Amino acid sequence: MDTITELAINFWQITLVGVLIIIGFVVNLFNEKDPKLRVGFFYEELPHMQPIPIPTKEKGFFGAVGMWLFGTRKWKISKDFEYTLTGEQYIIPKGFEFDGASVPKFLHMWLSPVGVLLMGGLIHDYGYKYKTLIKKKRSMGMGPWSTCGEKDQKWMDETFRDINIEINGFRLLNYLAYWSLRLGGFVAWNGHRKVDSKVN
Repeated sequence: MDTITELAINFWQITLVGVLIIIGFVVNLFNEKDPKLRVGFFYEELPHMQPIPIPTKEKGFFGAVGMWLFGTRKWKISKDFEYTLTGEQYIIPKGFEFDGASVPKFLHMWLSPVGVLLMGGLIHDYGYKYKTLIKKKRSMGMGPWSTCGEKDQKWMDETFRDINIEINGFRLLNYLAYWSLRLGGFVAWNGHRKVDSKVN
């Protein structure tokens, strides 16, 4: 028993992940038939994403090390991404840049920002930047973009959570990510509000 305890303490990261997996399994068992969190998220193909180089070259040695240790890879959507949400068709236009789910760097070995949280993270990043989501045009090249209307941070965070629950089924993981956004997402949200980007 002492050996098991010592191993659990020495490898606390693996122990913590193991405990979270067990708790997540139990949570999923009790919520297996919970339809109220579903948002009807569908897509025909995964988003086409192009990696954007991490700019370490002209940062100097320590600046480059800082970018390597604390920077996050950004991605560009290289083809319009079309999806359905709550019965409506939406689009994220080609050229949009995002960094995926806001996963702390020290957790990247366990949870990639563009892994199981990719879909929710992409929609969420777009929504945070513009305070809205773009509906698919009714006819190609005709008329301005229509949107779902201006939304607040909470709506975007809930949409992130519910898309991910529908896509990956990990309720505990998605609720942990959701509450992290509720506690700290205001920094990114307020940063975007200062820039006040508008849908073109």
